[in-house]
Amino acid sequence: MKKLLLLSICVCFLFSVQAQRPDAFPEKTLNVLVFSKTSGWKHRSISSGLKMFSDLATTEGWNLTATEDANLFTMDFLVNFDVVVFLNPTYDVLNAKQQVAFKTFMETGKGFVGVHAATDCEYEWEWFGKLSGAYFKTHPPTQKAKVIFEDLNHPAMAPFEGMDSYTTVDEWYSFTENPRERVHVLASLDESTIKKAANDEWKMGDHPLIWWQEFDSIRSFYSVFGHTHEAFEDPKIQAHYAGAVNWAGRRE
Repeated sequence: MKKLLLLSICVCFLFSVQAQRPDAFPEKTLNVLVFSKTSGWKHRSISSGLKMFSDLATTEGWNLTATEDANLFTMDFLVNFDVVVFLNPTYDVLNAKQQVAFKTFMETGKGFVGVHAATDCEYEWEWFGKLSGAYFKTHPPTQKAKVIFEDLNHPAMAPFEGMDSYTTVDEWYSFTENPRERVHVLASLDESTIKKAANDEWKMGDHPLIWWQEFDSIRSFYSVFGHTHEAFEDPKIQAHYAGAVNWAGRRE
């Protein structure tokens, strides 16, 4: 993913999925907002991510709203939600007023789930870097690589129970700073499995990819999975994000 400024105007949209609640669902219905505005690179896989979260809303018992419209980031609108998912946003997606509303809202005890390029936005907003856990630096070409599991004791890791690692194709981000001292790392990249790279700029040595944290009454989760359409079609990654949202929404 190159940091290229898109000259085309992104179309804003809003849709909602109302959950049908079988008796098996948890008592608490989660109201989930999926935000996917881009000011830089626009991942083609956003459409597949939206479909995945829409499908999960039905199976998990969420009320889901999806939008690219940052003008909706007001307290009057945000107060309706329990969890905000940043689905592959890029660059500067919120203005100063919208940032204040989002930060104020999150600090009332809400949940955040960052998907893949959630670390590739709001570089000038220090608080968002704290929320997401890190900022994107670069990556080798998209390829198959091994993710090493460090801690499966989190709801998002339930689909990987009994596994030491998971090998799949994705875009393996590295970050401007290693977040390990600030977050609870769940998985990291086995850098030895990267076979295609033009240089070593992507290498971190210790290379976290998935983590969680809690601060200022906020539950925050980040996962690197989600560059490709196929990532969002993978049942394990679907369950991974279902667990992340349910945890962020304090179902877990």
